Amino acid sequence: MAAATPTDPQTIVLIHGMWMTPLSWEHWVERYRGRGHTVLAPAWPGLSDDPTDVRRDPSPLRGLSVTDVVDHYERIIRELDRRPIIVGHSFGGLFAQLLLNRGLGSSGAALGTAAPRGVLKLPLSTLRAGWPALRNPFGKNNIVPLTHEQFHWCFTNALSEADSKAVYERYYVPGSARPFFQAGYANFNPSAATKVGYKSSVRPPLLLVTGAEDRICPPSVNEATWKKQRQASSSTEHKEYPGRCHFPGQDGWEEVADFILGWTGEHSNQPRGALA
Repeated sequence: MAAATPTDPQTIVLIHGMWMTPLSWEHWVERYRGRGHTVLAPAWPGLSDDPTDVRRDPSPLRGLSVTDVVDHYERIIRELDRRPIIVGHSFGGLFAQLLLNRGLGSSGAALGTAAPRGVLKLPLSTLRAGWPALRNPFGKNNIVPLTHEQFHWCFTNALSEADSKAVYERYYVPGSARPFFQAGYANFNPSAATKVGYKSSVRPPLLLVTGAEDRICPPSVNEATWKKQRQASSSTEHKEYPGRCHFPGQDGWEEVADFILGWTGEHSNQPRGALA
């Protein structure tokens, strides 16, 4: 089956990250739809698209696990009439990798991704970013808020304080502690929820992208993930953008969005394949 070209109409599923809702993709959705693509950006299970609603009632986040979220997106994808391009950010990037590992996409990209089981690189900045969730060893089912100061340090560190505050007020929601525990202790658990088959013959092409200033997924983590994922039989590449932090809407996001669309469109290996 011939690969898709970047200009072919695609179905694209965007998966948001921790401390965000689908609103974080608002500009990406508009840009991709404006180029003729079908774009879905569903919320994690039980969450609203509106950060105000989630901040008012974050109870659906309590105990929400990696598997809960990935199974939720699998159900959405299986209702589609073709395999989509899957793009995820942060923990959404990990979820994208897990969905691709299930053979559910035509190609995919993980932006500033959390690491799957087997990636041993753990910089201090990554640990510090996850510390609000991990500091209570008995709090795996907790809801994890971030102050603006914490958010600015780990999420929007390349932005001014004023710009970061605007991002925080528009997009921020509390997070779920459980995925941090599942990812943080994955390398001690052979059956971890974050486990992927790195030598998979069914995993579609995968692009791993991060920013040089990303403190949650610094380049060393992105490259370590790539070294694991490149064992698959399909294409696997990684890319780093200078000056970019973890926030996917940072000024200049168009360059990143366009590169991801071009790469995934070019490498889409089942553009019209029906899901089993």
